[in-house]
Amino acid sequence: MATRLNPYLGFRDNAKEAMDFYHSVFGGELTRNTFAELHGSEDPAEQDKIMHSMLVTDNGLTLMASDTPNSMDYTPGSNYSVSLSGENADDAELRGYWGKLIDGGEVAAPLEPAPWGDSFGMVVDKFGVTWMVNIAGEQS
Repeated sequence: MATRLNPYLGFRDNAKEAMDFYHSVFGGELTRNTFAELHGSEDPAEQDKIMHSMLVTDNGLTLMASDTPNSMDYTPGSNYSVSLSGENADDAELRGYWGKLIDGGEVAAPLEPAPWGDSFGMVVDKFGVTWMVNIAGEQS
């Protein structure tokens, strides 16, 4: 098995909703466990929160997430983004993801031809996660 890099997103009380949304965008198999199921917290207020969630798609994408415990600092910010990229042959798939990610989000850069020859766009989705989509241009 090859080494993989899997984005892991932290939320505060809405990891379930966020992962349900990403599941609707990418499809695949979504698993999740609460703090209660994994005996991860003794705080009664955290028992139904998501301790670990993982989305794995048929085409090899993996995205993980959890709710940040109340005892830990949670500072949402712009220090990360998730990048989706593919070849021109993946154009329809990537544009399909883009169309779903912008629902309720804010487009920072429209998905359009970029100076480097690819199509590129950036959106901050309704959960505050920045997504970059890059579709490689035709090779000459």
